[in-house]
Amino acid sequence: MKALILVGGFGTRLRPLTLSVPKPLVDFANKPMILHQIEALKAVGVSEVVLAINYQPEVMLNFLKDFEAKLDIKITCSQEAEPMGTAGPLALARDKLIDESGDPFFVLNSDVISEYPLKEMIKFHKAHGGEASIMVTKVDEPSKYGVVVMEDTTGQVEKFVEKPKLFVGNKINAGIYLLNPSVLNRIELRPTSIEKQVFPKIAEEKKLYAMVLPGFWMDIGMPKDYITGLRLYLDSLRKKTPSKLAAGPNIVGNVIVDETAKIGEGCLIGPDVAIGPGCIIESGVRLSNCTIMRGVRVRNHACISSSIVGWHCTIGQWARLENMTVLGEDVHVCDEIYTNGCLILPHKEIKSSLVTPEIVM
Repeated sequence: MKALILVGGFGTRLRPLTLSVPKPLVDFANKPMILHQIEALKAVGVSEVVLAINYQPEVMLNFLKDFEAKLDIKITCSQEAEPMGTAGPLALARDKLIDESGDPFFVLNSDVISEYPLKEMIKFHKAHGGEASIMVTKVDEPSKYGVVVMEDTTGQVEKFVEKPKLFVGNKINAGIYLLNPSVLNRIELRPTSIEKQVFPKIAEEKKLYAMVLPGFWMDIGMPKDYITGLRLYLDSLRKKTPSKLAAGPNIVGNVIVDETAKIGEGCLIGPDVAIGPGCIIESGVRLSNCTIMRGVRVRNHACISSSIVGWHCTIGQWARLENMTVLGEDVHVCDEIYTNGCLILPHKEIKSSLVTPEIVM
């Protein structure tokens, strides 16, 4: 089987992290976002992954070369000269996706994190015999999204309603598809939306089916959702493979710590924290609802909550980061500094407190 991952553009919503690497290579729970997806695809027998990309393809491919060998999976790029929407990239990668087997192929949105129940999806797709399957997820506030109206027993999709004012359902497109090769005949080689232009036509012909996603789902393309996604992901680990979580007297709730990280005396870590490779957390540090990426040093008695600390940063003693502060790569926060909801670009030194949310250029 083959798969296409829609990697797309510049990752502006996750700046300043995406100023250092393309968004799919930003770490999530101690490994690049896209690796979560590639591993899930490999596990259900996908042998080739095509990345539909219009920004820095060489950075992406160089990085993924190691994983190609490790996971024994072929990874190629299909580069767009201009942004092609969510359907155009499929037409562009047509020759890479079609082979003589006639097997269906997966399409994934690179921002989405979930338990990836792809095995169940293959079974569902074979059983209904339609042309396309989409994964849907239930949400509390459907008025913010495009809602998928479907027949509950068979999963047959009736129509799509964009940001409904009145309640028509609570299931939304989760950005994971399994498509027969014939779907490619419906897509022209131009910027096109699969959700707005392709799927409604397949639904009209009663050949589109939706499967409700079991477990959690999150689009982690923004810092706030990234932190929520981390909580959901760690909660899922607790249920499925609790051995991957850290344990000890200084750990509260769900925490993952890379084996090469060092944690000092008297710290309180958790809940919902990821500490990356080579990090040094000195004594008396308090961490909660945050991600600490590779090579970060957090000095004595610093406190970090609801924030993302990018690669190789240093956080001074008694410093306090909170309220969705995001540090780009190699930021140095001096001792006793307070930051409140700030976005700080790479290679900065912060010498005075930032009491109101701002972007530090």
